[in-house]
Amino acid sequence: MSWSCFGAFKCCKGKDSDQAEAHGISTYNITLYSYNSLRSATRDFHPSNMIGGGAFGVVYRGSLRDGAQIAIKCLSAESKQGTKEFLTEIDMIWNIRHPNLVQLIGCCVEDNNRILVYEYLENNSLANALLGSKSKYVSLDWPTRANICLGTASGLSFLHEEADPPIVHRDIKASNVLLDGNFHPKIGDFGLAKLFPDNVTHVSTRVAGTMGYLAPEYALLGQLTKKADVYSFGVLLLEIISGRSSSKAAFGDDMLILIEWTWKLREEGRLLEIVDPELTQFPEKEVMRFIKVGLFCTQAGAHYRPTMKQVVEMLSKDVHLNEKALTEPGVYRGNTSYSLGASSSETSSSQKHKGKRSVDHEVPTSAQLAR
Repeated sequence: MSWSCFGAFKCCKGKDSDQAEAHGISTYNITLYSYNSLRSATRDFHPSNMIGGGAFGVVYRGSLRDGAQIAIKCLSAESKQGTKEFLTEIDMIWNIRHPNLVQLIGCCVEDNNRILVYEYLENNSLANALLGSKSKYVSLDWPTRANICLGTASGLSFLHEEADPPIVHRDIKASNVLLDGNFHPKIGDFGLAKLFPDNVTHVSTRVAGTMGYLAPEYALLGQLTKKADVYSFGVLLLEIISGRSSSKAAFGDDMLILIEWTWKLREEGRLLEIVDPELTQFPEKEVMRFIKVGLFCTQAGAHYRPTMKQVVEMLSKDVHLNEKALTEPGVYRGNTSYSLGASSSETSSSQKHKGKRSVDHEVPTSAQLAR
């Protein structure tokens, strides 16, 4: 999606401004748009302007009176906060700035409407460009894919390590990686989880649609840490390299999902076979390193996975990864979870004994990951 950033923002004049001042919130940085202005920008939210959707709501392309293009996300669930609390959360998201994060530029809090206004990115999402229908498919060469991998990793690392407070995204997937006119990646939908009641977010609404991205400990036990994002990023990395969707594609007679298939090819010494057939030219050594980073990220034990800061280093430097430290991926299927080297019951039993151990503090050192 492609959006215009407007610099410093002030409240738009109109009904929203009156409501904001009535709540004592006119000092917020974010622009407040009236519902009528957004309805006009989208031609009354016409279906032809719909460009995306998901657990949080539907996204429309809009055009303001000055010609600026924006993306308008109509939130589908009722916020658990009042107007002031809602704007406090939105203002926090607005203040988080990074080249690889989609910029929030405004919102509407008129009556019961909760609408977010973002910059608009011309090439929509990675899911559309690489994993969608043939009519929307874009041929991406290896340098472009590598930049998308590294940029997405950088944005996620920023959310984990530098944002204040740190943010666990919870829904890293191809449809939440948006691409600008130069196919520069930006992560969308970060920080939105706090806006909704727990029973309308994430696992309860997302498993069926994006099962292939779910870290086993998150899907089964509700253990939400940064390492759940790392797992999802590892899946995304393999999707970008293979050009195949983890939640849809199945491979071989055993109908393996992407992670299983990748591990099987590694065991057989045929790892490069996952590379997208559309990629006719690519540096084999670098691609192999990226694939292995994906496997490091998707290990069954969350404490074995690298941090996103380490992932950025592993992707951006020509290092030899220590494959002796690599363990089997974890796979979530419906209500069962297992590593490829153990039965479902063995893994489930092991997870129960681990309980709520704090996996984020058990971080492999860079020396363990690279040699």
